Amino acid sequence: MKYKIGILGGGNISDSHLRAALEIKEFEITGVCGSNMEKTGRLAGMAGVPAFADENRFFTECPMDIVAIGSPSGLHASQGIAAASRGINVLVEKPIDVTTAKADQLINACEKAGVKLGIFFQDRVSDGAQQLKSLFGNGTLGKPVLATAHVKWYREPEYYSKSKWRGTWSLDGGGSIMNQGIHTLDLLIWLLGNPRQVFGYARTMLHDIETEDTAVAVIEFESGALATYEATTSAYPGQPRKIHLTGSQGTASLVDNKLADISLLGDKKKENKNKGPGKPENASSPVVSDVSGHRRIMEDFISAIRDNRPPLCDGKDARRSLDLACAIYESSQTGNPVIL
Repeated sequence: MKYKIGILGGGNISDSHLRAALEIKEFEITGVCGSNMEKTGRLAGMAGVPAFADENRFFTECPMDIVAIGSPSGLHASQGIAAASRGINVLVEKPIDVTTAKADQLINACEKAGVKLGIFFQDRVSDGAQQLKSLFGNGTLGKPVLATAHVKWYREPEYYSKSKWRGTWSLDGGGSIMNQGIHTLDLLIWLLGNPRQVFGYARTMLHDIETEDTAVAVIEFESGALATYEATTSAYPGQPRKIHLTGSQGTASLVDNKLADISLLGDKKKENKNKGPGKPENASSPVVSDVSGHRRIMEDFISAIRDNRPPLCDGKDARRSLDLACAIYESSQTGNPVIL
């Protein structure tokens, strides 16, 4: 069976969505919609489909079973609701939106319309993350104790100055936490469970933007595990993203989505001294060359529709990382820990 999919957005991430969709034989791309017609036209040309500047015309004239939304984050809920009201399944880029209130509106709209809602948290489907999840799931690492996570990337000033929405509260919802670091918050929750409370600082240290480019936080999880979290776009030249997890039976690291540094209590044979890749993935450039993760999310979404099950990351699941990101901002503003 072929599923008709429309691409909503004309920027870098929609380029990734389009290239991933082109690799899936079950997909028929039917149109691309974006505010910048030069970029939108280029993407539409790659797929040989019409380009739209008007969202209403896109939904009205472009037949689709699924829409992949890659627009600025603050538009995700409104565009997803517009799609759901037409009976279209919604697959939206992270974060689900920029406030939990808007996320709830989208979740409720999709439930009311009886359509699927999925979120692109593609790092979950990486081989390394899946392996690390299994190490906790099968008890190999024991009970979660401590996590150290950092996203120390660098963005040139032009990354923000040439964009109308990046680094703004209304459309980006934040800076290094909400845009770059949200994937890592999602992985921490996915691996360790629901957070209980957080204390954090968010600062604008280098870039001329409304939102933060540097943040740190301490997170307590319902399991009792603790985590430290750092996210920045001010760390030249950029470092590999890393999550180091300690359990009661050992430790393991995820370095740019590759499993490394496994040490298990009483089992020297299973130690892995691999320190991970030397070249940081996506540390200094926002362009994604490898779309295998996006493709896997799309393939899972197709299966979720076909089997009538939740996708790998649905709206309620994606809301948790958004809630945590917003709590870090609140803590930074009030100077107090925030209970989730």
